[in-house]
Amino acid sequence: MTNDAVRDIGRRFRNVSLKNKIFFSIIAVILIISAAIAMLARWILVDNLIDELELRGIAIARTIAERSSGYILDKNTPELLSLIFDEAKLKERQHLVSYIFVSDREDQVLSHTLTRPFPESLRLANRVPQDAAKSLRLCWIGDEQAYDIAIPVTQGIYRIGTVHVGLNKGHVDQLVGKLRSTFLGFLSLVVVIIFVITHRLANYITMPIAKLTRISEELGKGNFEVKLDLQHGPDGGQPLDCPALANPEVPCRHLDGDPTAGDTAGGAGQSHPVCGGCRFYRRQTADEVGQLSDAFYKMIWNIRLYRRRLRESERKYRSLFDSGPDPIFVINPQSFEIIDANPRAVELYGYSMAELIGMPFTQLAPEHTREYFQALYSQAEIAGLVTYPKALHYKKGRTPFYVNLHASTITYKGQAAIVLASTDITAMVEKDAQLIQASKMKSLGEMSAGIAHELNQPLNAIKMGSDFLGMMVEAKRDIPPPTLQQVVAEMSSQVDRAAEIINTLRSFGRKAELVAERVDINKPIRAVSSLVRRQFELDNIQLELNLGQLLRPVLAHDNRLQQVFFNLVTNARDAITEKKQRLPDQPAGRIRIRTYQEGDRVMAEVADDGIGIGDAVRDKIFEPFFSTKESSTDMGLGLAITYGIVKDYNGDLLLTSHEGQGTTFTLRFAAA
Repeated sequence: MTNDAVRDIGRRFRNVSLKNKIFFSIIAVILIISAAIAMLARWILVDNLIDELELRGIAIARTIAERSSGYILDKNTPELLSLIFDEAKLKERQHLVSYIFVSDREDQVLSHTLTRPFPESLRLANRVPQDAAKSLRLCWIGDEQAYDIAIPVTQGIYRIGTVHVGLNKGHVDQLVGKLRSTFLGFLSLVVVIIFVITHRLANYITMPIAKLTRISEELGKGNFEVKLDLQHGPDGGQPLDCPALANPEVPCRHLDGDPTAGDTAGGAGQSHPVCGGCRFYRRQTADEVGQLSDAFYKMIWNIRLYRRRLRESERKYRSLFDSGPDPIFVINPQSFEIIDANPRAVELYGYSMAELIGMPFTQLAPEHTREYFQALYSQAEIAGLVTYPKALHYKKGRTPFYVNLHASTITYKGQAAIVLASTDITAMVEKDAQLIQASKMKSLGEMSAGIAHELNQPLNAIKMGSDFLGMMVEAKRDIPPPTLQQVVAEMSSQVDRAAEIINTLRSFGRKAELVAERVDINKPIRAVSSLVRRQFELDNIQLELNLGQLLRPVLAHDNRLQQVFFNLVTNARDAITEKKQRLPDQPAGRIRIRTYQEGDRVMAEVADDGIGIGDAVRDKIFEPFFSTKESSTDMGLGLAITYGIVKDYNGDLLLTSHEGQGTTFTLRFAAA
C-alpha cells in the first residue's frame, strides 16, 4: 500500500464521527481476534480431530493384527474374513472405515471387506518399510480417497503379514466441516451479539461528547447562554441560588480562592450557606467521560460568570475613562499612534475623535516624544506607573501648553499599549512664571543702585563729549580732525555700553517663552556679571569668572538661567556680608563662577567664602518662604525658585557647604 493510500485512509478515518470510530475500532479488533481464534481452532481442533481419527484407525489395525496372526498361520481365511468384517462394521466404523484387508508376507491379499473386485493398485500402494511400526498414506480407491493405515502382523520376531485399514477421507472431511461450521456459527453469533453491544456502548459513551459538541458549536457562535444538561442544575446547569450570579461583586470561593465567600457576600454581612455545600462544583460521577462533561459544564458556567464580571468592569472603567476630568490616551508603544482617547482629550486638544485616532502622539508633543516613550515603557514595566512633569504639548493650531503626564502599561484589545493621562497645568505654570517675574522685578529693584551707577558712567562720558563740542562751536574754534574723531568715537562707545546695559536689563526682565531653546550657559553668566559686578565692587566683593570654552549648549531659557545665577550670586553676596559682620577677623569677599563639561553633562559652580550653611537648615533652604534673613528684607523664594527652574530643565542642583568657610552650588544640566 502506498503512502498516498495510507494518508487517504487516515483522512477518511479522521472525518468519521467518534461514535463510528469507537464502533468500527471495536468491530475490527473483534474480527481480528475472531480470525486469530478461528486459525487457532483449526490448528487445535481440526488437526486434533484428524489425529484422533488416525489413532482410531491405527487402534483398529492393531487389534486385527493381534487377533489375526493365528488365522494367517493356519490360512483360515473364513475366520479371518469374519474378523475384519466385524471390525469394519462395528457401530460408527461403517462410515469411517472404507475397507480392511489383510495380506501375507509376500503382500498377497488374504481377505478384504470390499464388495467389488480388489484393486490391484491398492495392494502395493502402502508397503510398511522394514523395521517400521506403521505406515500412513493417502490412496485412491476408484473415485474416492482413503487414508491407508498399514500395521505389520508379527509372530515373535517374524513378520507374517500386514493389516491395512482405510479411513474414508470424505467422511473425515465431513466431520471436520461439521466441526468448522459449528464453530464458525458459534463465532458468528458471538460477533453479532458483540456488534449490537458495541453499537449501544458506542452510543452510550459518545452521548455526553455529542452533547458537548453541540454546546461547543453554540459557544463558537458566541452563544454563551446555551442551555446545559438538566442534571447539572435546576435550570439547565445554571445555579440560580448562587450568590455570585446575583451580584458580580460577590467572590466565588471556587474561582477566586476566597474561603470566606461562604460567610459573607462582599462584606455585606449576608450569609450564603449554599457556598459552604456547593453542589455545582462537586464531582458527581466517577466516569471519566462524565467527569469531562461536568468539567465542561463548570467551565461554561465560569465563563458566564467571568463574562458578567468583565461586562460590569468594562462598563465601570469605560464610564471612568469617558467621564475623566483629564485627557486620557491609549498609545501604541511601537508606532506611538493614538489608539483611543476620551472626550476630554477632544475638548482640550481641539481635535475631533476621528482626527485623534491613528494620529502619532508626536504631533501633540514633538519635543523628545520618541525617547520619552521608549524610556517610559521600559520604566512602566518595572514601576507600574510613571509620571513626567511639565511636558510641553500643542493644541490644534500649534497652541502650546504645559501638562503633567501619568502613564502605565496595559493590554488593550490583545496588544501591549500605554495608557497616558495628561493634566493641564498651564495656569499653574503661568502663576509660577508670574512669581518668578515678581522675583525678577524685586531683583531689579535691588540692582537699581548698581545699574544707575553703571548707566551714569557712559552718560557722564557722553555729557562731557557733548559739552566739549558745544564749547568749541560757541568759541568758533576749529576742532582738529584727530581730536574730533577721538571725542566722537568715545561718545559712540559709551552709547553702545549704555545700550548693552539696557538690553541686558530687558532680557533679564522679559517673561520666558514656553518653548525651550539651545543656550550657551556662559551667556547668562556674563549677563548677570555685567549687571552686578560694579555693585559688588562697591561692597568690596570680587566676582571671578572661569568659564569653559566650546561647551555644548543646554535646553533652557536664557533669561530664566540669568534669574538662577543672579539668585545664587546675590545669596553669595549676602553670605559674605554676614560673615564680615559676624567674623570680621576672617577673610571674605570672593565669589567664583566656573563652567566645564563632564561627559554628557554641562556643569556650573557658584562658590563663595561666606558664612556657610549650618546643618540644621541645610535641608530646608530650598523650601518656599524659608529664609535665614530678616523677614522684612527677604521672602524666602530665591532658592526655591532657583531649584524649580533647574528641575524644569531636568537638571540637578547640588549643595556643598561648611559653616564659617563658604558654600558651593553645583548645577548639572544634560547637554543638548
